[in-house]
Amino acid sequence: MIKHLAADPRLLTHTGPAVVFDSYADLRERIDDPALSVTEDSVLVLRESGPLGGPGMPEYGMLPIPRHLLEKGVTDLVRISDARMSGTSYGACVLHVAPESHAGGPLALVRTGDLITLDVPARTLRLEADDAELARRKAAWQPPEPHFDRGYGALYSAHITQADQGCDFDFLARPGRNPLPDPQ
Repeated sequence: MIKHLAADPRLLTHTGPAVVFDSYADLRERIDDPALSVTEDSVLVLRESGPLGGPGMPEYGMLPIPRHLLEKGVTDLVRISDARMSGTSYGACVLHVAPESHAGGPLALVRTGDLITLDVPARTLRLEADDAELARRKAAWQPPEPHFDRGYGALYSAHITQADQGCDFDFLARPGRNPLPDPQ
């Protein structure tokens, strides 16, 4: 999901190297590190921010632009995450990637340096890696440790659906009627 009207038009069709952050804490710690080598062509990728990985799909989708680029006048970068953000009025942010990285979705397979292509007119977002390499990465992927072993957190983790399914409990998201209370 992207609000294309909020993006710099030059980024609506863009290919650039990924810079991957494995959590919001990782992003906050490293985003302004000069050794990170983020350029205006980079594609920032934040994973572990969806309904399971966050947990709760926090509002982390407004990934910051590194300070050294802001000082050069860069006002937008392609940013991709399985998180959400309020308003989606801030740049070329692709949000709600599903299934999320915590569940083994596509962001789990991205490595720093991989080329990613965003083509809004064609409605595509593509990791430029061949099928054999993606199959190797998928086979090597290990699910992260669960955040919760018991209680509400464990119940939430076992039953929450992904962003494309509404981030609702699976046992609530089934067909049926909910009668309205009798007004009398």
